Amino acid sequence: MKASDAIVQFLIDRNITDVFGYPGGMVTHLMDSLDRRKGEIEAHLTYHEQGASFAACGYAQAALKPGVAYATSGPGATNLITGICNAYFDSIPVIFITGQVNTYENGKGLLVRQKGFQETDIVSMVRPVTKYCDQVETPQQLMPKLNHAYHMAMEGRCGPVLLDIPMDIQRSQVDYVLNDEPLCKPAEISSQQRRQTEQWIRCAQRPCILAGAGLRQSGAAEKWAQWMTSLRIPVITSMIAVDLLPSAHPMNFGFLGAYGDRCANFIVSQCDVLITLGSRLDVRQTGARLQDFAPHARLIRVDIDDNELTHSIKEGELDLRMDLNQAVDWLGGLLGELRCPDWIEHCEKLRSQLEGIDDLLPNQITAQISRLVPSEAVITTDVGQNQVWVAQSFEVKKGQTLLFSGGHGAMGYSLPAAIGAWYARRKPVFCFCGDGGFQMNLQELQLISAYRLPVKIFVYNNRALGMIRHFQQMYFDCRYVQTLSQSGYFSCDLEKIAAAYHIPYHRLEKQYEPLEQWMKEEGPALIEIVLPEQTLVQPKLAVGKPGTDQEPPLDRKLYRKLMEL
Repeated sequence: MKASDAIVQFLIDRNITDVFGYPGGMVTHLMDSLDRRKGEIEAHLTYHEQGASFAACGYAQAALKPGVAYATSGPGATNLITGICNAYFDSIPVIFITGQVNTYENGKGLLVRQKGFQETDIVSMVRPVTKYCDQVETPQQLMPKLNHAYHMAMEGRCGPVLLDIPMDIQRSQVDYVLNDEPLCKPAEISSQQRRQTEQWIRCAQRPCILAGAGLRQSGAAEKWAQWMTSLRIPVITSMIAVDLLPSAHPMNFGFLGAYGDRCANFIVSQCDVLITLGSRLDVRQTGARLQDFAPHARLIRVDIDDNELTHSIKEGELDLRMDLNQAVDWLGGLLGELRCPDWIEHCEKLRSQLEGIDDLLPNQITAQISRLVPSEAVITTDVGQNQVWVAQSFEVKKGQTLLFSGGHGAMGYSLPAAIGAWYARRKPVFCFCGDGGFQMNLQELQLISAYRLPVKIFVYNNRALGMIRHFQQMYFDCRYVQTLSQSGYFSCDLEKIAAAYHIPYHRLEKQYEPLEQWMKEEGPALIEIVLPEQTLVQPKLAVGKPGTDQEPPLDRKLYRKLMEL
Protein backbone atom coordinates (compact mmCIF):
# COMPACT_ATOMS: atom_id res chain seq x y z
CA MET A 1 0.00 0.00 0.00
CA LYS A 2 0.99 3.64 -0.22
CA ALA A 3 3.43 4.49 2.60
CA SER A 4 1.31 7.30 4.07
CA ASP A 5 -1.70 4.93 4.07
CA ALA A 6 0.44 2.35 5.89
CA ILE A 7 1.29 4.89 8.62
CA VAL A 8 -2.40 5.60 9.17
CA GLN A 9 -3.30 1.89 9.14
CA PHE A 10 -0.58 1.30 11.73
CA LEU A 11 -2.00 3.95 14.06
CA ILE A 12 -5.52 2.53 13.69
CA ASP A 13 -4.25 -0.99 14.43
CA ARG A 14 -2.62 0.42 17.59
CA ASN A 15 -6.01 1.76 18.73
CA ILE A 16 -4.99 5.40 18.34
CA THR A 17 -8.14 7.37 17.58
CA ASP A 18 -6.92 10.98 17.42
CA VAL A 19 -3.80 12.73 16.17
CA PHE A 20 -2.78 16.38 16.18
CA GLY A 21 -0.86 18.45 13.67
CA TYR A 22 -0.50 21.43 11.40
CA PRO A 23 -0.56 21.38 7.57
CA GLY A 24 2.62 21.72 5.56
CA GLY A 25 3.92 20.78 2.14
CA MET A 26 6.02 17.84 3.33
CA VAL A 27 3.12 16.14 5.16
CA THR A 28 0.38 16.54 2.55
CA HIS A 29 0.41 12.81 1.72
CA LEU A 30 -0.01 11.93 5.40
CA MET A 31 -2.77 14.52 5.78
CA ASP A 32 -4.62 13.09 2.77
CA SER A 33 -4.29 9.52 4.06
CA LEU A 34 -5.64 10.53 7.46
CA ASP A 35 -8.61 12.27 5.87
CA ARG A 36 -9.50 9.14 3.88
CA ARG A 37 -9.91 7.17 7.12
CA LYS A 38 -12.22 9.64 8.91
CA GLY A 39 -14.43 7.84 11.39
CA GLU A 40 -11.63 5.44 12.30
CA ILE A 41 -9.04 8.06 13.18
CA GLU A 42 -9.39 11.86 13.38
CA ALA A 43 -6.70 14.43 12.61
CA HIS A 44 -7.19 17.63 14.60
CA LEU A 45 -5.78 20.86 13.25
CA THR A 46 -4.12 22.88 15.98
CA TYR A 47 -3.00 26.44 15.24
CA HIS A 48 0.66 26.06 16.11
CA GLU A 49 2.90 22.99 15.98
CA GLN A 50 3.76 23.45 19.67
CA GLY A 51 0.03 23.23 20.37
CA ALA A 52 -0.05 19.91 18.47
CA SER A 53 2.86 18.56 20.49
CA PHE A 54 1.25 19.49 23.83
CA ALA A 55 -2.14 18.14 22.72
CA ALA A 56 -0.46 14.82 21.88
CA CYS A 57 1.11 14.82 25.36
CA GLY A 58 -2.28 15.47 27.00
CA TYR A 59 -3.87 12.71 24.92
CA ALA A 60 -1.17 10.21 25.91
CA GLN A 61 -1.34 11.14 29.60
CA ALA A 62 -5.12 10.84 29.73
CA ALA A 63 -5.47 7.76 27.50
CA LEU A 64 -2.34 5.86 28.66
CA LYS A 65 -1.49 5.07 25.05
CA PRO A 66 0.70 6.90 22.54
CA GLY A 67 -0.18 10.39 21.44
CA VAL A 68 0.71 11.38 17.89
CA ALA A 69 1.72 14.77 16.50
CA TYR A 70 2.84 15.60 12.97
CA ALA A 71 4.40 18.62 11.32
CA THR A 72 6.14 19.57 8.12
CA SER A 73 9.89 20.00 7.71
CA GLY A 74 11.95 22.96 8.88
CA PRO A 75 10.04 25.35 11.17
CA GLY A 76 7.15 22.91 11.54
CA ALA A 77 9.50 20.26 12.91
CA THR A 78 11.48 22.64 15.13
CA ASN A 79 8.25 24.01 16.61
CA LEU A 80 7.57 20.52 17.99
CA ILE A 81 10.75 20.45 20.09
CA THR A 82 9.32 21.97 23.28
CA GLY A 83 6.59 19.31 23.33
CA ILE A 84 9.17 16.61 22.60
CA CYS A 85 11.18 17.76 25.63
CA ASN A 86 8.03 17.79 27.74
CA ALA A 87 7.26 14.19 26.76
CA TYR A 88 10.84 13.09 27.41
CA PHE A 89 11.19 14.54 30.90
CA ASP A 90 7.71 13.43 32.02
CA SER A 91 7.95 9.92 30.49
CA ILE A 92 5.04 10.43 28.08
CA PRO A 93 4.77 8.08 25.06
CA VAL A 94 4.32 10.28 21.97
CA ILE A 95 5.07 9.43 18.35
CA PHE A 96 6.22 12.53 16.46
CA ILE A 97 6.13 12.34 12.65
CA THR A 98 7.89 15.04 10.65
CA GLY A 99 7.86 15.47 6.91
CA GLN A 100 11.14 16.04 5.13
CA VAL A 101 12.26 17.18 1.68
CA ASN A 102 12.48 14.51 -1.03
CA THR A 103 15.51 12.25 -0.73
CA TYR A 104 16.79 13.44 -4.12
CA GLU A 105 16.91 17.09 -2.96
CA ASN A 106 18.48 16.72 0.48
CA GLY A 107 21.91 18.07 1.29
CA LYS A 108 23.39 14.98 2.93
CA GLY A 109 27.08 14.56 2.12
CA LEU A 110 27.45 18.15 0.98
CA LEU A 111 29.05 21.05 2.83
CA VAL A 112 26.09 23.37 2.21
CA ARG A 113 23.95 24.55 5.11
CA GLN A 114 20.78 23.64 3.25
CA LYS A 115 19.88 22.31 -0.19
CA GLY A 116 16.11 21.79 -0.14
CA PHE A 117 13.60 24.47 0.89
CA GLN A 118 12.81 24.10 4.62
CA GLU A 119 15.31 21.25 4.90
CA THR A 120 16.42 20.87 8.53
CA ASP A 121 18.19 17.98 10.27
CA ILE A 122 15.54 17.48 12.96
CA VAL A 123 16.85 14.02 13.90
CA SER A 124 20.18 15.38 15.14
CA MET A 125 18.40 18.13 17.04
CA VAL A 126 16.05 15.89 19.02
CA ARG A 127 18.33 12.90 19.61
CA PRO A 128 19.18 13.95 23.22
CA VAL A 129 15.48 14.25 24.15
CA THR A 130 13.93 11.19 22.49
CA LYS A 131 14.10 7.48 23.23
CA TYR A 132 14.48 6.84 19.50
CA CYS A 133 14.66 9.06 16.43
CA ASP A 134 15.56 8.29 12.83
CA GLN A 135 14.98 9.27 9.24
CA VAL A 136 13.32 6.81 6.87
CA GLU A 137 15.64 6.71 3.87
CA THR A 138 14.03 3.95 1.76
CA PRO A 139 10.47 2.58 1.47
CA GLN A 140 11.68 -0.75 2.86
CA GLN A 141 12.73 0.93 6.12
CA LEU A 142 9.33 2.45 6.93
CA MET A 143 7.50 -0.43 8.61
CA PRO A 144 10.49 -1.78 10.61
CA LYS A 145 11.27 1.71 11.91
CA LEU A 146 7.61 2.49 12.64
CA ASN A 147 7.21 -0.73 14.63
CA HIS A 148 10.47 -0.06 16.47
CA ALA A 149 9.41 3.50 17.29
CA TYR A 150 6.09 2.35 18.77
CA HIS A 151 7.70 -0.24 21.04
CA MET A 152 10.40 2.19 22.14
CA ALA A 153 7.76 4.75 23.11
CA MET A 154 5.79 2.24 25.18
CA GLU A 155 8.28 -0.17 26.71
CA GLY A 156 10.24 0.34 29.92
CA ARG A 157 10.21 3.99 30.89
CA CYS A 158 7.88 5.59 28.35
CA GLY A 159 8.92 8.55 26.26
CA PRO A 160 8.82 10.27 22.87
CA VAL A 161 10.08 8.96 19.54
CA LEU A 162 10.41 10.75 16.21
CA LEU A 163 10.40 9.54 12.62
CA ASP A 164 11.46 11.94 9.88
CA ILE A 165 9.90 10.84 6.58
CA PRO A 166 10.84 12.41 3.23
CA MET A 167 7.98 13.30 0.94
CA ASP A 168 8.94 10.82 -1.80
CA ILE A 169 9.01 8.01 0.79
CA GLN A 170 5.48 8.96 1.91
CA ARG A 171 4.13 8.49 -1.63
CA SER A 172 6.02 5.24 -2.32
CA GLN A 173 4.64 1.69 -2.08
CA VAL A 174 5.47 -0.48 0.97
CA ASP A 175 4.58 -3.92 2.36
CA TYR A 176 2.46 -3.49 5.50
CA VAL A 177 3.74 -5.52 8.47
CA LEU A 178 2.64 -5.19 12.12
CA ASN A 179 5.18 -6.45 14.65
CA ASP A 180 4.07 -7.09 18.25
CA GLU A 181 7.32 -8.58 19.49
CA PRO A 182 8.60 -6.64 22.55
CA LEU A 183 12.04 -5.09 22.39
CA CYS A 184 13.23 -5.35 25.98
CA LYS A 185 13.25 -7.99 28.70
CA PRO A 186 11.27 -7.47 31.90
CA ALA A 187 13.24 -5.76 34.67
CA GLU A 188 14.32 -8.05 37.49
CA ILE A 189 15.92 -7.61 40.90
CA SER A 190 18.29 -9.98 42.64
CA SER A 191 17.27 -12.31 45.46
CA GLN A 192 19.61 -10.35 47.74
CA GLN A 193 17.80 -7.09 46.92
CA ARG A 194 14.49 -8.81 47.56
CA ARG A 195 15.60 -10.11 50.96
CA GLN A 196 17.07 -6.77 52.04
CA THR A 197 13.91 -4.93 51.03
CA GLU A 198 11.76 -7.33 53.01
CA GLN A 199 14.03 -6.97 56.04
CA TRP A 200 13.99 -3.16 55.98
CA ILE A 201 10.22 -2.99 55.61
CA ARG A 202 9.50 -5.53 58.34
CA CYS A 203 11.77 -3.61 60.73
CA ALA A 204 10.14 -0.25 59.96
CA GLN A 205 8.36 1.60 62.74
CA ARG A 206 7.82 4.87 60.84
CA PRO A 207 7.38 3.88 57.18
CA CYS A 208 6.38 6.32 54.45
CA ILE A 209 5.51 5.88 50.77
CA LEU A 210 6.40 8.52 48.18
CA ALA A 211 4.15 7.95 45.15
CA GLY A 212 5.34 9.38 41.84
CA ALA A 213 3.86 9.91 38.40
CA GLY A 214 5.52 6.69 37.24
CA LEU A 215 2.64 4.84 38.89
CA ARG A 216 0.20 6.45 36.47
CA GLN A 217 2.40 6.19 33.39
CA SER A 218 3.03 2.48 34.04
CA GLY A 219 -0.67 1.72 34.36
CA ALA A 220 -0.21 0.60 37.98
CA ALA A 221 -2.07 3.51 39.62
CA GLU A 222 -5.44 1.78 39.90
CA LYS A 223 -3.90 -1.35 41.38
CA TRP A 224 -1.90 0.72 43.85
CA ALA A 225 -4.97 2.76 44.87
CA GLN A 226 -6.77 -0.52 45.53
CA TRP A 227 -3.97 -1.59 47.88
CA MET A 228 -4.29 1.71 49.70
CA THR A 229 -7.88 0.90 50.71
CA SER A 230 -6.43 -1.50 53.27
CA LEU A 231 -2.90 -0.18 54.00
CA ARG A 232 -2.39 2.06 57.03
CA ILE A 233 0.83 3.75 55.96
CA PRO A 234 1.36 7.48 55.37
CA VAL A 235 1.55 8.42 51.70
CA ILE A 236 3.01 11.55 50.20
CA THR A 237 3.23 12.25 46.48
CA SER A 238 5.30 14.20 44.03
CA MET A 239 3.63 17.38 42.81
CA ILE A 240 2.68 15.90 39.43
CA ALA A 241 1.17 12.82 41.09
CA VAL A 242 -1.28 14.52 43.48
CA ASP A 243 -4.21 12.75 41.80
CA LEU A 244 -3.04 9.24 42.71
CA LEU A 245 -5.18 9.29 45.86
CA PRO A 246 -8.27 11.36 46.63
CA SER A 247 -7.44 14.37 48.79
CA ALA A 248 -9.80 13.05 51.48
CA HIS A 249 -8.04 9.68 51.76
CA PRO A 250 -6.99 9.31 55.41
CA MET A 251 -3.44 8.21 54.46
CA ASN A 252 -2.86 11.05 51.97
CA PHE A 253 -0.61 13.63 53.64
CA GLY A 254 -0.01 15.88 50.65
CA PHE A 255 2.83 16.41 48.21
CA LEU A 256 6.51 16.77 48.90
CA GLY A 257 8.98 19.47 48.03
CA ALA A 258 9.87 23.12 47.72
CA TYR A 259 6.25 24.21 47.20
CA GLY A 260 4.78 21.17 48.91
CA ASP A 261 2.69 20.62 51.99
CA ARG A 262 4.58 21.38 55.19
CA CYS A 263 3.10 18.24 56.70
CA ALA A 264 4.54 16.04 53.92
CA ASN A 265 7.98 17.55 54.38
CA PHE A 266 7.88 16.99 58.17
CA ILE A 267 6.82 13.36 57.70
CA VAL A 268 9.74 12.68 55.35
CA SER A 269 12.13 14.28 57.83
CA GLN A 270 10.92 11.94 60.61
CA CYS A 271 10.25 8.59 58.88
CA ASP A 272 12.64 5.65 59.26
CA VAL A 273 11.97 3.94 55.90
CA LEU A 274 11.05 5.88 52.76
CA ILE A 275 9.81 3.87 49.77
CA THR A 276 9.66 5.80 46.48
CA LEU A 277 7.52 4.42 43.65
CA GLY A 278 8.23 5.96 40.25
CA SER A 279 9.54 9.33 41.46
CA ARG A 280 12.96 10.58 40.43
CA LEU A 281 13.66 12.64 43.58
CA ASP A 282 14.77 15.85 41.90
CA VAL A 283 16.20 18.81 43.80
CA ARG A 284 12.76 20.41 44.24
CA GLN A 285 11.82 17.37 46.30
CA THR A 286 15.03 16.79 48.21
CA GLY A 287 16.31 20.36 48.57
CA ALA A 288 19.85 21.36 47.64
CA ARG A 289 21.40 19.78 50.76
CA LEU A 290 20.88 16.03 50.38
CA GLN A 291 22.02 15.43 53.96
CA ASP A 292 18.84 17.18 55.14
CA PHE A 293 16.55 14.91 53.11
CA ALA A 294 14.96 12.04 55.07
CA PRO A 295 17.90 12.17 57.51
CA HIS A 296 16.69 9.29 59.71
CA ALA A 297 15.41 7.01 56.95
CA ARG A 298 16.56 4.06 54.94
CA LEU A 299 15.69 4.77 51.30
CA ILE A 300 14.17 2.18 48.97
CA ARG A 301 13.80 3.46 45.40
CA VAL A 302 11.71 1.61 42.80
CA ASP A 303 12.12 2.78 39.21
CA ILE A 304 12.04 1.16 35.76
CA ASP A 305 14.90 3.36 34.55
CA ASP A 306 18.41 2.22 35.51
CA ASN A 307 19.85 5.56 34.46
CA GLU A 308 17.63 7.43 36.91
CA LEU A 309 19.01 5.32 39.73
CA THR A 310 22.58 6.45 38.97
CA HIS A 311 21.65 9.72 40.72
CA SER A 312 22.19 8.60 44.32
CA ILE A 313 20.29 10.45 47.03
CA LYS A 314 21.44 8.70 50.22
CA GLU A 315 24.45 6.58 51.02
CA GLY A 316 23.44 2.94 51.25
CA GLU A 317 20.09 3.41 49.48
CA LEU A 318 18.46 0.33 47.97
CA ASP A 319 17.80 0.82 44.25
CA LEU A 320 15.32 -1.59 42.67
CA ARG A 321 14.87 -1.58 38.90
CA MET A 322 11.36 -2.97 38.60
CA ASP A 323 8.17 -2.59 36.64
CA LEU A 324 5.77 -0.88 39.04
CA ASN A 325 2.98 -3.31 38.19
CA GLN A 326 5.09 -6.10 39.70
CA ALA A 327 6.46 -3.95 42.50
CA VAL A 328 3.04 -2.85 43.71
CA ASP A 329 1.82 -6.44 44.19
CA TRP A 330 4.96 -7.50 46.01
CA LEU A 331 5.34 -4.42 48.20
CA GLY A 332 1.59 -4.21 48.86
CA GLY A 333 1.68 -7.60 50.51
CA LEU A 334 4.74 -6.67 52.58
CA LEU A 335 3.38 -3.32 53.69
CA GLY A 336 0.06 -4.90 54.58
CA GLU A 337 1.83 -6.73 57.41
CA LEU A 338 2.91 -3.50 59.11
CA ARG A 339 1.09 -2.06 62.11
CA CYS A 340 2.25 1.37 63.25
CA PRO A 341 -0.65 3.12 65.04
CA ASP A 342 1.64 5.47 67.00
CA TRP A 343 3.28 6.67 63.80
CA ILE A 344 -0.09 7.24 62.13
CA GLU A 345 -1.27 9.21 65.15
CA HIS A 346 1.93 11.27 65.01
CA CYS A 347 1.39 12.10 61.30
CA GLU A 348 -2.23 13.04 61.94
CA LYS A 349 -1.09 15.36 64.75
CA LEU A 350 1.36 17.04 62.36
CA ARG A 351 -1.44 17.53 59.85
CA SER A 352 -3.82 19.04 62.40
CA GLN A 353 -1.13 21.43 63.69
CA LEU A 354 -0.33 22.69 60.17
CA GLU A 355 -3.73 22.61 58.49
CA GLY A 356 -4.75 25.90 56.85
CA ILE A 357 -1.57 27.70 57.85
CA ASP A 358 -0.78 28.69 54.22
CA ASP A 359 -4.36 29.17 53.01
CA LEU A 360 -4.23 32.27 50.76
CA LEU A 361 -7.03 33.69 48.60
CA PRO A 362 -5.99 31.87 45.40
CA ASN A 363 -5.88 28.60 47.36
CA GLN A 364 -9.38 29.25 48.69
CA ILE A 365 -10.72 29.99 45.20
CA THR A 366 -9.04 26.87 43.80
CA ALA A 367 -10.58 24.70 46.51
CA GLN A 368 -14.00 26.23 45.85
CA ILE A 369 -13.75 25.53 42.11
CA SER A 370 -12.59 21.96 42.74
CA ARG A 371 -15.69 21.11 44.75
CA LEU A 372 -17.78 21.78 41.62
CA VAL A 373 -15.65 19.66 39.27
CA PRO A 374 -17.20 16.24 38.51
CA SER A 375 -15.40 13.06 39.49
CA GLU A 376 -14.73 11.87 35.91
CA ALA A 377 -13.08 15.13 34.83
CA VAL A 378 -9.56 15.79 33.60
CA ILE A 379 -7.80 18.86 35.00
CA THR A 380 -4.84 20.49 33.24
CA THR A 381 -2.51 23.12 34.68
CA ASP A 382 0.05 25.48 33.25
CA VAL A 383 3.39 26.41 34.83
CA GLY A 384 3.71 29.12 37.44
CA GLN A 385 1.70 30.08 40.48
CA ASN A 386 -1.51 28.59 39.06
CA GLN A 387 0.13 25.17 38.91
CA VAL A 388 1.15 25.27 42.56
CA TRP A 389 -2.23 26.56 43.76
CA VAL A 390 -3.91 23.65 41.98
CA ALA A 391 -1.44 21.11 43.37
CA GLN A 392 -1.83 22.52 46.88
CA SER A 393 -5.56 23.15 47.09
CA PHE A 394 -7.51 21.27 44.41
CA GLU A 395 -9.61 18.75 46.33
CA VAL A 396 -9.07 15.66 44.20
CA LYS A 397 -11.93 13.17 43.93
CA LYS A 398 -11.64 9.51 42.99
CA GLY A 399 -11.59 9.18 39.21
CA GLN A 400 -10.14 12.61 38.47
CA THR A 401 -6.87 13.04 36.54
CA LEU A 402 -4.60 16.08 36.92
CA LEU A 403 -2.07 16.76 34.18
CA PHE A 404 1.06 18.88 34.64
CA SER A 405 4.15 19.84 32.69
CA GLY A 406 6.52 18.62 35.36
CA GLY A 407 10.19 18.25 34.50
CA HIS A 408 10.28 20.59 31.51
CA GLY A 409 7.94 23.12 33.14
CA ALA A 410 6.59 24.55 29.89
CA MET A 411 4.35 27.60 30.03
CA GLY A 412 1.59 27.29 27.44
CA TYR A 413 1.05 23.60 28.14
CA SER A 414 -2.37 23.63 29.79
CA LEU A 415 -4.64 24.81 26.98
CA PRO A 416 -3.47 22.43 24.20
CA ALA A 417 -3.07 19.58 26.72
CA ALA A 418 -6.73 20.11 27.63
CA ILE A 419 -7.63 19.57 23.97
CA GLY A 420 -5.70 16.32 23.87
CA ALA A 421 -7.25 15.17 27.13
CA TRP A 422 -10.76 15.84 25.81
CA TYR A 423 -10.21 13.67 22.74
CA ALA A 424 -8.64 10.94 24.88
CA ARG A 425 -11.48 10.71 27.41
CA ARG A 426 -14.47 12.62 25.93
CA LYS A 427 -15.16 13.78 29.49
CA PRO A 428 -15.31 17.35 30.86
CA VAL A 429 -11.96 19.11 31.01
CA PHE A 430 -11.03 21.97 33.33
CA CYS A 431 -8.01 23.99 32.25
CA PHE A 432 -6.09 26.22 34.70
CA CYS A 433 -3.70 28.91 33.46
CA GLY A 434 -1.95 32.05 34.57
CA ASP A 435 -2.20 35.17 32.43
CA GLY A 436 1.40 34.64 31.30
CA GLY A 437 1.15 31.00 30.28
CA PHE A 438 -2.27 31.53 28.72
CA GLN A 439 -0.79 33.98 26.21
CA MET A 440 1.79 31.41 25.09
CA ASN A 441 -0.71 29.27 23.17
CA LEU A 442 -3.98 31.17 23.22
CA GLN A 443 -4.39 30.53 19.47
CA GLU A 444 -5.63 27.03 20.41
CA LEU A 445 -8.87 28.69 21.52
CA GLN A 446 -9.76 28.49 17.83
CA LEU A 447 -9.95 24.68 17.89
CA ILE A 448 -11.93 24.72 21.15
CA SER A 449 -14.32 27.29 19.74
CA ALA A 450 -14.77 25.67 16.33
CA TYR A 451 -15.85 22.32 17.82
CA ARG A 452 -17.44 23.71 20.99
CA LEU A 453 -15.28 21.45 23.14
CA PRO A 454 -16.51 21.36 26.77
CA VAL A 455 -13.31 22.85 28.17
CA LYS A 456 -13.70 25.34 31.02
CA ILE A 457 -10.68 27.63 31.10
CA PHE A 458 -9.75 29.40 34.35
CA VAL A 459 -7.18 32.17 34.00
CA TYR A 460 -5.68 33.46 37.25
CA ASN A 461 -4.96 37.07 36.25
CA ASN A 462 -2.67 39.00 38.57
CA ARG A 463 -1.32 41.01 35.62
CA ALA A 464 2.15 39.77 36.46
CA LEU A 465 4.55 36.90 35.96
CA GLY A 466 3.88 36.01 39.56
CA MET A 467 6.35 33.18 40.16
CA ILE A 468 9.30 35.21 38.87
CA ARG A 469 8.04 38.37 40.60
CA HIS A 470 8.09 36.42 43.89
CA PHE A 471 11.65 35.25 43.13
CA GLN A 472 12.70 38.86 42.51
CA GLN A 473 11.08 39.86 45.80
CA MET A 474 13.11 37.25 47.69
CA TYR A 475 16.49 37.54 45.98
CA PHE A 476 16.66 40.83 44.03
CA ASP A 477 15.51 43.38 46.63
CA CYS A 478 12.10 43.80 44.91
CA ARG A 479 13.58 44.86 41.54
CA TYR A 480 10.70 43.61 39.37
CA VAL A 481 12.36 43.50 35.95
CA GLN A 482 9.99 42.49 33.09
CA THR A 483 7.45 40.89 35.42
CA LEU A 484 4.98 43.75 36.09
CA SER A 485 3.25 46.28 33.84
CA GLN A 486 5.51 49.08 35.03
CA SER A 487 8.59 47.08 34.04
CA GLY A 488 7.62 45.68 30.64
CA TYR A 489 5.13 42.81 31.10
CA PHE A 490 1.51 43.33 30.03
CA SER A 491 -1.53 41.09 30.36
CA CYS A 492 -4.17 41.05 27.63
CA ASP A 493 -7.89 41.89 27.80
CA LEU A 494 -9.30 38.42 28.37
CA GLU A 495 -12.89 39.46 27.70
CA LYS A 496 -11.98 40.71 24.25
CA ILE A 497 -9.92 37.58 23.56
CA ALA A 498 -12.90 35.40 24.47
CA ALA A 499 -15.16 37.49 22.25
CA ALA A 500 -12.75 37.20 19.33
CA TYR A 501 -12.97 33.41 19.54
CA HIS A 502 -16.75 33.38 20.28
CA ILE A 503 -16.26 31.78 23.68
CA PRO A 504 -18.47 32.76 26.65
CA TYR A 505 -16.61 34.90 29.18
CA HIS A 506 -17.15 35.28 32.95
CA ARG A 507 -15.28 37.37 35.51
CA LEU A 508 -14.64 36.19 39.06
CA GLU A 509 -13.63 38.91 41.50
CA LYS A 510 -14.97 37.51 44.75
CA GLN A 511 -14.88 34.05 46.21
CA TYR A 512 -18.64 33.44 46.21
CA GLU A 513 -19.88 34.24 42.73
CA PRO A 514 -22.12 32.01 40.56
CA LEU A 515 -19.38 29.53 39.68
CA GLU A 516 -21.68 26.54 39.76
CA GLN A 517 -23.98 28.01 37.13
CA TRP A 518 -21.08 28.94 34.82
CA MET A 519 -19.54 25.48 35.11
CA LYS A 520 -22.80 23.75 34.17
CA GLU A 521 -23.12 25.67 30.90
CA GLU A 522 -22.61 23.52 27.81
CA GLY A 523 -19.52 23.98 25.69
CA PRO A 524 -16.43 26.03 26.48
CA ALA A 525 -16.08 29.04 28.74
CA LEU A 526 -13.27 31.38 29.75
CA ILE A 527 -13.44 32.40 33.41
CA GLU A 528 -11.08 35.18 34.49
CA ILE A 529 -10.10 35.09 38.16
CA VAL A 530 -9.03 38.62 39.08
CA LEU A 531 -6.26 38.64 41.68
CA PRO A 532 -4.06 41.32 43.27
CA GLU A 533 -0.74 41.91 41.54
CA GLN A 534 1.21 40.93 44.65
CA THR A 535 0.07 37.29 44.82
CA LEU A 536 2.31 34.73 46.48
CA VAL A 537 2.80 31.01 46.55
CA GLN A 538 3.47 29.71 50.01
CA PRO A 539 5.01 27.74 51.47
CA LYS A 540 8.15 28.09 49.38
CA LEU A 541 11.56 26.64 50.18
CA ALA A 542 14.48 29.08 50.13
CA VAL A 543 17.85 27.94 48.79
CA GLY A 544 19.94 25.96 51.25
CA LYS A 545 17.23 25.37 53.86
CA PRO A 546 15.86 21.96 54.92
CA GLY A 547 12.45 20.97 53.57
CA THR A 548 10.83 21.42 56.97
CA ASP A 549 11.74 25.11 57.13
CA GLN A 550 9.84 26.70 54.25
CA GLU A 551 9.02 30.38 53.81
CA PRO A 552 7.34 32.15 55.47
CA PRO A 553 9.00 30.59 58.52
CA LEU A 554 6.80 28.97 61.11
CA ASP A 555 6.72 30.46 64.56
CA ARG A 556 9.96 29.15 66.08
CA LYS A 557 8.22 27.74 69.13
CA LEU A 558 5.80 25.79 66.92
CA TYR A 559 8.63 24.68 64.63
CA ARG A 560 10.66 23.25 67.50
CA LYS A 561 7.57 21.55 68.88
CA LEU A 562 6.86 19.86 65.55
CA MET A 563 10.49 18.81 65.12
CA GLU A 564 10.48 17.25 68.59
CA LEU A 565 7.12 15.49 68.36
